[in-house]
Amino acid sequence: MSDQLFDIDRAATPSVRLRALVWTVFVPVVLYGIGSGAAAPMYALRALDLGASAGVAGIVVALSGLGMVLADLPAGRIIARIGERWAIALGSGIGLGGVLCAISAPNPEVLAVGLLLNGTASAVWGLARQSYIVAVVPQAERGRAFSTLAGASRLGSFCGPFVGAGLVYAMGPSGALWLQFATTVLAGGAMLAIRSADGDNADSSDHTLRSVIVENRRVLGTLGVAALLMGGARAARTALLPLWAAHIGVSAATTSLVFGVTGAVDVLLSYPGGILLDRYGSRATGIPSMLLFATGFVALPLTNSALELAGVAVLLGLANGVSNGIIMTVGADVAPPGQRAEFLGAWRLTHDVGMFTGPIAIGLISAATVLGAAALTLAAAASAGAAAMYRWFPGANQARPGDDHNREVA
Repeated sequence: MSDQLFDIDRAATPSVRLRALVWTVFVPVVLYGIGSGAAAPMYALRALDLGASAGVAGIVVALSGLGMVLADLPAGRIIARIGERWAIALGSGIGLGGVLCAISAPNPEVLAVGLLLNGTASAVWGLARQSYIVAVVPQAERGRAFSTLAGASRLGSFCGPFVGAGLVYAMGPSGALWLQFATTVLAGGAMLAIRSADGDNADSSDHTLRSVIVENRRVLGTLGVAALLMGGARAARTALLPLWAAHIGVSAATTSLVFGVTGAVDVLLSYPGGILLDRYGSRATGIPSMLLFATGFVALPLTNSALELAGVAVLLGLANGVSNGIIMTVGADVAPPGQRAEFLGAWRLTHDVGMFTGPIAIGLISAATVLGAAALTLAAAASAGAAAMYRWFPGANQARPGDDHNREVA
C-alpha cells in the first residue's frame, strides 16, 4: 500500500505507561462493561414485558446500535470542543438518562428512546477513551493499550450476566438495568480523574466535520472499508450463532454455555493479540483474523450438534480475540493531529455501521433464502475484508506514523 496514507507528522506529547491507566481507564471500562453486559439480554425481555412482539422487541434492541451510528460524528466534535474528561461526564449523564428511561418506560416507545440514548452514550464514552489513549500512550505500545481496552470491555460484558443474576432473580429484568445505572455512575466518576490530553477546551479550530471527512476521504474510503467489514463480521457472529443453534435444536442453556466459552477465549487472547499488533503490524493480525471469521462462517452450516457448534464458536471467538484493538490502533495511527477527535469519530463510524448492518443483513438474507446462505455470504464478506487489509493496512516493515518522534515514557 502507499506510504502516503500513513505519512502524518505529529507533535510529541507526554506519554504514560499502561499500568498508569489501570485505575483511570481499564478498571472503569470493566465496570461499564459489567453493567452493559448484565443489561443487554434484559432489554428484549423488558420490551416483551411492555407488550411488544418478538419482532418489535428485536427492533427496539437494535436501536442502541443505531444510536452509536448516529452519535459517532457528533461525539468527535464534542470531544474536540470540551476534551475527553467532560465528554465522559456528558456521556455518563446521557447513559444514566437512557437507563432511567428504560426502567420507568410505560411502553416500548419510551424504552426505544432509552436505548437510543444508551447507544449515544456508548459512542461518546468509546471515542473519548480512544482519543485519550491516542494522546498519552507511546505509539509502540498502542496495540497493547487498545487490545487491553477491548479486552477489559469484553471481560466486563462476560462477567455482567453472572454479576446481575441475583438482581434479576429478585427484581426481574429491571434489576440488571439498575446494575447498569450503578456501574455507569462508578465508571464515569473514576474516569473523571483523567486529565484531558489537550486541556478542557480541547480544540478551538474552525474546521468542520464535513471538512475533516473530505480531507481524509481517501483513508476513510480504503482502510474504512476494511473496518466496516470487520465490524460486520464481529456483530454477525453474535447474531448468527444463536440462530443456528436454535435451527439445529441446541437448547438455550447449552447455547449460553457455548457463548461463555467463546467469551473466555476472546478475553484471554486480547493482550497477546496486542503484542502481535505492536510487533508485526495490523496487517499481520487483521488478515488472519478475517480469514478465521471466513472459515468459521463457512463451517457453521456444516454443524449438526452442540459439540460441532462449540468448535465453530471457539474458532470465531479466536478470530475476534486476535483482532481486539486493531481498528482503534489503525485509526489512531492515521488520525491527523489537528483533527484527532473529529477524524476518530468518522473512523469509528465505519466500524459501527458494519456492526449495525451485519445482523440486519443476516435477517434479510435469511428471509429471502435460508440461514446457511447468510453464513456463506458473511464468509465472502470476511474474505473481502482480508483482501482489503492486505491492500491497505500497514505491514510489519512499514513505519507507523510518528515513529520518528522521541517520546518520554513516564
